[in-house]
Amino acid sequence: MTTKAGQKCTAIRRIIVPQALVNAVSDALVARLQKVVVGDPAQEGVKMGALVNAEQRADVQEKVNILLAAGCEIRLGGQADLSAAGAFFPPTLLYCPQPDETPAVHATEAFGPVATLMPAQNQRHALQLACAGGGSLAGTLVTADPQIARQFIADAARTHGRIQILNEESAKESTGHGSPLPQLVHGGPGRAGGGEELGGLRAVKHYMQRTAVQGSPTMLAAISKQWVRGAKVEEDRIHPFRKYFEELQPGDSLLTPRRTMTEADIVNFACLSGDHFYAHMDKIAAAESIFGERVVHGYFVLSAAAGLFVDAGVGPVIANYGLESLRFIEPVKPGDTIQVRLTCKRKTLKKQRSAEEKPTGVVEWAVEVFNQHQTPVALYSILTLVARQHGDFVD
Repeated sequence: MTTKAGQKCTAIRRIIVPQALVNAVSDALVARLQKVVVGDPAQEGVKMGALVNAEQRADVQEKVNILLAAGCEIRLGGQADLSAAGAFFPPTLLYCPQPDETPAVHATEAFGPVATLMPAQNQRHALQLACAGGGSLAGTLVTADPQIARQFIADAARTHGRIQILNEESAKESTGHGSPLPQLVHGGPGRAGGGEELGGLRAVKHYMQRTAVQGSPTMLAAISKQWVRGAKVEEDRIHPFRKYFEELQPGDSLLTPRRTMTEADIVNFACLSGDHFYAHMDKIAAAESIFGERVVHGYFVLSAAAGLFVDAGVGPVIANYGLESLRFIEPVKPGDTIQVRLTCKRKTLKKQRSAEEKPTGVVEWAVEVFNQHQTPVALYSILTLVARQHGDFVD
């Protein structure tokens, strides 16, 4: 209410509280607002300054008068001292006893330190009042009940650009009602303007042309410098893990030897990992499952795949620090033979932060595990940290 003397597009204008708590909330707000010292912000102890000019003060007074004429009551403030120097307006709290019959309270914005308290009969009524503004930049719901929060968000999102859920857990770290943050949408529907301010990476896209490109997978990979499934691959006698970051190119690929999975593999992995799930270890139960028989652990398939494509010697690959987009496509059963296609998908250069730091880059690899029928059984990506031959640190 009082930050920037209420001259904020996200300042609190309507305060909706349960009917039984109106007086308690009103008394607490009045007590806090009475402590706000109005004056020259350069002076110690002053908490709120003036409006932008006398014209704005007159506009705020006019809007307050409109609300009073519509049936609102003054709980604090409400009248500027026109004889005083400076465009000051006191912190003002109004009360609207009949918000359903007072459309002006939802449509009139006094752009200053003014807010109106109004009672809600129940949760549904509070939602109706919140949406009666015809479009809001920001709203705050104070509740400790996740179900209330979920229902409110589902129903109120259509009329709000942003909604903050405030409770005891989040209050200490809250940035406040409507505080602009670059990663959050700042804008709203209807009366809020119907647009949004540019912020974060999404803002850049408004200045770019989105163009659809059609072509074969190989052509798209060449254009984007990112290998896509179905594009041609390049194989040579040098294992991809033996290549430095600069030497690797999207599409560089390795087709591994094959490995046949056995029941002994299942038992050994179950004992080693502690995963004795019935589909792996209970022959009778597995026969009645969707698989029809025992199947190999999915995570053993991944482990075996790594054993097939990893080059064990010391080389440019420093670490494997991520696995993404894992999907198990088909079950692997005892007697099935797996093989792996490892392909360099994307390269991302890491900035060298000091002369002592080893120059590196991140390589994303597309991994396809398939069986003896050439049917994919697992698809995923792995991320590796790969050494560069040359650094780029500049002191």
